[in-house]
Amino acid sequence: MPKIHQLYREQIIQTDLATAWDFISSPKNLDAITPDDMSFQIVSEVPEKMTNGLLIEYKVGIPFLGQQTWLSELKHIREQHSFVDEQRIGPYKVWYHYHEITEVPEGIRFIDRVSYVMPFGPCGAIAHALYVKKQLKYIFDHREKVTPEIFAAMKK
Repeated sequence: MPKIHQLYREQIIQTDLATAWDFISSPKNLDAITPDDMSFQIVSEVPEKMTNGLLIEYKVGIPFLGQQTWLSELKHIREQHSFVDEQRIGPYKVWYHYHEITEVPEGIRFIDRVSYVMPFGPCGAIAHALYVKKQLKYIFDHREKVTPEIFAAMKK
């Protein structure tokens, strides 16, 4: 049985629920929270707001493998609360990313909960230990840093 990896991040940002939802429900904003030095590009046309069943195609650069297609489906959308992006085609055997926002006294709590499985058996386990785990940490650390800056800029 392949190992199911978990990634969990939680962050509180000073904003309101409507502003937070407007931001995370726009597929185009994924670019704004992705590190500039990553090879990442949204290929498909995306609407201003996500809808259940929306398929989004990306190109991602993977070391030693080059550019790869990643196709995500957005689903289980609960307005101003949560949604899931689930990989249909891409670098992982399984990728299930749950996003949630909730009001708290300090602002809005953003939660990311990702469950993923590496492909390629033992080779995938080695790739995870040497590269993937660190890369995901880098990506989510970047998001943690830039997201409050984005919301602070929106207030101005």
